[in-house]
Amino acid sequence: MNRRLFLVSSSCVAAQVSLGLTTGLLVPSRVVAQWPVDTFYASNLDDAVAALTGNAAVEMSSRIEIQANTITEDGANVPVAVQSHLPNTRTIIILSERNTNPAVARYRIGPTLEPYVSTRIKMGGSGHVVALVETDKGFFSANKKIQVTAGGCG
Repeated sequence: MNRRLFLVSSSCVAAQVSLGLTTGLLVPSRVVAQWPVDTFYASNLDDAVAALTGNAAVEMSSRIEIQANTITEDGANVPVAVQSHLPNTRTIIILSERNTNPAVARYRIGPTLEPYVSTRIKMGGSGHVVALVETDKGFFSANKKIQVTAGGCG
């Protein structure tokens, strides 16, 4: 394929995709976040948890493991992993109490997937990282205190 043909073809595809997106004919359902709207307006951890759970009861569980260093030098880049040992885990949510918006990440876990997620988050200062896990039996949580020596959120 020559260069000119490639450029013309790729620009035509890009135009068709953007037209489909703007007219609503092509909806990226896998990409669109499906967070409750109240989550984005939550100013503290309790409000965010209430929005995410629909005010359902949340039980502390030792069967949720948060893997993160207890001291980190840079709040802009904090590695966090969460493993759920609870049966029928559906969702894993990571929250940080010191962020402007406490809800950091939400992962849907399919029935054939291992309930383990790993990511890097920002923390506005020292505080707790909370893992909220949804199963068919309700909501469960665990938390871990992380000391940040340099803030990451402004």
